[in-house]
Amino acid sequence: MRSITMSVLVALAAASTAYAEDTSILYLPVDDTAAQARISGLEEPLYNPFVERYLLDEVKNLRMELAQTQVRITESLTDRQLDTMDRAMSYTTNTVTYFFYLIAAVSSVLIFAGWNSLRDIRSSVRKQAQAEMSKVIAVYEKRLEDLEKDLKHTGEMIEHNADEIELTNEIHALWLRASQEKNVTNRIGIYDQILQLRAWDAEALTYKADAVLELDEPQWAINLCHLALSQDKEYAHAHYQLACAYAMMNREEEAIQALHKAISLNESYAEEAKSEAVLIPILPRLNEPSPVS
Repeated sequence: MRSITMSVLVALAAASTAYAEDTSILYLPVDDTAAQARISGLEEPLYNPFVERYLLDEVKNLRMELAQTQVRITESLTDRQLDTMDRAMSYTTNTVTYFFYLIAAVSSVLIFAGWNSLRDIRSSVRKQAQAEMSKVIAVYEKRLEDLEKDLKHTGEMIEHNADEIELTNEIHALWLRASQEKNVTNRIGIYDQILQLRAWDAEALTYKADAVLELDEPQWAINLCHLALSQDKEYAHAHYQLACAYAMMNREEEAIQALHKAISLNESYAEEAKSEAVLIPILPRLNEPSPVS
């Protein structure tokens, strides 16, 4: 069950990342004329609603399969518990029966041999029988307790996985909304909703920084990028947005250092930087030795 859930989460994360990379062009801070020309040159839409429908159907099917699996596990564990109890009772009954048969045989032998103290014999036998029954009961009570704990743990895992799938589905829907939202302020609000559901999400923090740069707030973007890098130091997109923010503030050395780091993690940013207006002035310096971190 855990492997199935992890596969679903990895698939959704990969789809979300790939979709975000395909639609990253929407977040470039270019002027209206260049953006309109770029949009007019598109041969097909960036967003395909069939992809969203397919992912949502897959999540729905997985949740239904998860619920059915929970029912099957519960039924299996209940049957196993009842079978264990039946065996315990049968074993106890047989043990007591054979024990009393043995007692009767021994008592007969003792009486035949001349032992007259039946009261002492009965008292001793009763104590031994009670001790034996107590041991048997204690063993099976321990087994039933362990079985109950396993059943409870399995139920908690199933419930946690169901909650995680529901959370992932909700976050994925918010990412789709953000990719379609044209208004920068509204897009920032959607990223805030994602961060409320999954705090310190490096990807959400970085894309929020990208949107903030469109509002000419480089210092705010720098703070967001540093928060993202505190969660993932090797996140190339965060280093790239940090370079853009530093470049907007004319902090060229820091911008070059951040851009070097982004390109070392993902070489595609070397080409993307050539179309970034704020980075074009510092591109000639990229061939210089990388600043010491």
